Order: sequence, then C-alpha cells, then structure tokens
Amino acid sequence: MTSLDGRVVIITGAGRGLGREHALFMANEGARLVVNDRGSDNDGSGDDATPADEVAAEARALGGQAVANADDVADWDGAKRMVDQAVEVFGGLDVVVNNAGILRDRYLVNMTEDEFDAVVNVHLKGHFAPTRHAAAYWRDEHKAGRAAPRNLVHTSSTSGLFANPGQTNYGAAKSGIATMSQIAAKELGRYGVVSNCIAPGARTRLTLATPGLEDIMTPPDAGFDNWDPANVAPLVAYLSTPDCPFSGETFYIKGGVVKRVTSWEMADRIETVGAWTVDELREAMQPMTLQPPVDADMN
Repeated sequence: MTSLDGRVVIITGAGRGLGREHALFMANEGARLVVNDRGSDNDGSGDDATPADEVAAEARALGGQAVANADDVADWDGAKRMVDQAVEVFGGLDVVVNNAGILRDRYLVNMTEDEFDAVVNVHLKGHFAPTRHAAAYWRDEHKAGRAAPRNLVHTSSTSGLFANPGQTNYGAAKSGIATMSQIAAKELGRYGVVSNCIAPGARTRLTLATPGLEDIMTPPDAGFDNWDPANVAPLVAYLSTPDCPFSGETFYIKGGVVKRVTSWEMADRIETVGAWTVDELREAMQPMTLQPPVDADMN
C-alpha cells in the first residue's frame, strides 16, 4: 500500500515545474489526480490546455488515474468546476494542493495597478477559491456523516515570508497565503481538515525569471541537484497523507533540507503607565535600533 493509495487530489498549476513533479510523484504514491493548468505564460497571459493534458497522460502512463482541467484557479466558477470534476470522476475529494502562480516583477515605484492586481489575483485568490469550494464540500460531507481526513497544501515563498525587493505583488500574496493556511487550519479542523504550507527553493520557470537566480540554480555536472523541483514533491505528498500530524504549519524546503518556519511573534517590549510621548518613545525604543538584522538562513 502506498502513502496516498486511492486519495483524490487536485493540484493546481500542475502542467509544469513544481506542480508537474507533485503530480507525477503523487501518482506513483497511488493518488487519483485532477491535473489543473491553464497553460499560461509566466506573466499569466495566454491559455493552452496542452500542459495539463500532457501531465495527466504522464501520470496515467505511470499506472495512475488522472484527468486534466484547464480552469482558471482565480475564477470563482472555475474553481467550483474543479472540485465538482474530482467528485464526479473519482467519487470524492481528499486533498487540494494549491500551486498555481505567475510573476510580474517590478520595483514598487514602477509597478502598475495591473501588475499588482494580476499577481495577487492568481496567487492569493487562486489559493482561496479552490480552498473555499473544497472546504464547503468537506463541511457538507462531514455533516452528512461521511467524515474523513482531508488535507490542504498551499505554496508560499521566501519572497513573501522574508521580503524580497522587486516583488511587492508576489511577496504580499505569498505572505498572505501562509496566513490564510493558518486560518484555514483553525477553522476547518472541526471537519477533519489539516492545512499546511510550503516555501520551496527550486528551479522553475518563475524562479529562473528572477534576476540573479539563474546562475545560482544551474544544475551541477554531477551529484545531487539541490534545486531540482522534484525534491519538493515528497514533502507535499507527506503533508497530503491521511495521518499527517501537522496543521497550520509552514515548511521551507530545498534539496534535502526541510525547516519549519515560525510565523510573526512578539519580540522586544517597552511599557509605561498611560500614554507615551514622542520624546519618551525616542529614548525607550533606542535599544531596538541596535538589534542585528534577521538572517533567514536559506541553506
């Protein structure tokens, strides 16, 4: 018996990169897949169902069960169709892996409204819409006496968790996704749903489009490839298992390294009786300016 034997899984953005690796790995683990991908370019333009069809065919060639879906993850009705397709084809839904995304990098002073809206729409709403429709289905199933372990796996990024210049839109969406995952964990636990998030370090179309990363991510001539997106898939599969013990967590993964990421937490404290004055704050907060910068330690 494999780790995902018979589990019905939707994977968004599964036509290329990380999503494709998730799909093929999970097919080998016994999952039944809805392979979603619009087939857009990096910036979200264009539509091509071919990538989803090809990955679904690859999964079937491995002996798995898979169907393709080309709906827009950020479209309310399209996200509902994805969930309905899983239920109609496979008789239910156990896991949603939210992975789809685009990039339109620009420094804040030059970013256009469309560049901001498009990226936040695909990433943040594109995580929310499938999650919301899946959650409603799982709630109804639970109330109908058909309780079962269900899983959400979301995709954040160190660009959002640790703030990368030039990605106000992408970073804000990715940070929001990590928080949304925590809220989902708190709200949906009563229905047997766990919700977790990954922040992957991997070589994909999107990361290779980020200035400076192409040289860093060059595959080695020999030996283990730390940036291979296939390295991320086992963690996604584990977080999709029916006995996954985690919920509300975010994990950074690159190569063979997995780290749990702590969320916002309180740090230095000052206190006075009543309200502060500006001069009092200037003096009392001075020690805070001497704190060393945060080292995210991505290695």
